[in-house]
Amino acid sequence: MTILFLILLFPFTLLANEPVWYEGETHLKNVRQITFGGDNAEAYFSTDGKLVVYQATRDSFQCDQIFIMNPDGSNKHLVSTGKGATTCSFFVPGKDEFIYCSTHDQAPECPTKPDRTLGYVWGLFDFEIYKAKTDGSKLTRLTNTPGYDAEAAVSPDGKEVVFTSGRDGDLELYKMNIDGSNPKRLTHTVGYDGGPFFSPDGKLIVYRAFHPRNPAELTKWQFLWDNKVVSPVRLELWVMDREGGHQRQVTELGAASFCPYMSPDGKWLIFTTNFADSVKKGMPNFDLFRIRPDGSGLERITTSPVFEGFPMWSYDGKYLIFASNRGEIKKPNETNIFLAEWEE
Repeated sequence: MTILFLILLFPFTLLANEPVWYEGETHLKNVRQITFGGDNAEAYFSTDGKLVVYQATRDSFQCDQIFIMNPDGSNKHLVSTGKGATTCSFFVPGKDEFIYCSTHDQAPECPTKPDRTLGYVWGLFDFEIYKAKTDGSKLTRLTNTPGYDAEAAVSPDGKEVVFTSGRDGDLELYKMNIDGSNPKRLTHTVGYDGGPFFSPDGKLIVYRAFHPRNPAELTKWQFLWDNKVVSPVRLELWVMDREGGHQRQVTELGAASFCPYMSPDGKWLIFTTNFADSVKKGMPNFDLFRIRPDGSGLERITTSPVFEGFPMWSYDGKYLIFASNRGEIKKPNETNIFLAEWEE
């Protein structure tokens, strides 16, 4: 998901000094802001917890690029090419490598933004998936199919990549070897299956999905697909086995729920949703919730009146990193990265 989507979804003016912690956030301790300025999101830890990779529109860039920094926010540096648009970066466990998705081989310019008359949508740009060293060198292209290949993450053993692709005429989940070989389709339901992550033990894949339930929804889905956009108005969380079997729905919230990430012990999924629908200036708000993989135990994690999203627990479970409009901002609608100690 791109930061452009967040800007479209939250066009209200924010206060310049939102708190970094809100009453009721009992699981979050010592919350601190680690980016300042620009729009920053989708931040993910390395397995040893020493680095964070994330995407940002900042400095002279007009669309997202990939950066790496230390968990305290120091030593921020560009690791993508600086061309095209990028999204969905993730470290390769056990190696000084990471993957990300980019349009730079299609054109050096930023892709054209989606037509706002289509509503709250994000564009299905011509992304391909790449692997590189953590200094940005030795860039290797892993996919080579027309259209959308993005939303990629790496398995805990570092051997496979799970991702979303439109290569077969619908947005489905696939996985491939870390070198791009042996792609395999995992889902086969009409609609959108995307945003996947492996479980910490590598046995499961968690993801978000929109499957049309009636002819009207199917017609709308086909219209959006024809216009190369996705609408996030209703997304539910799903889980399946690593090879695509035993697909089952986790949530039934009737809301926009996305970015599920499993806790290190496998007992919880933390995710972003507007299910609670707290409102600031007439707009639905997104918060972090968690739920058990069997759909029980829904619990609210953040309580702010502003956007929170893209959560990830550190591999040892001691920290939570997420994106938010809280804290110090320099212009309206800025999104920054926050780090908190996790209190169970």
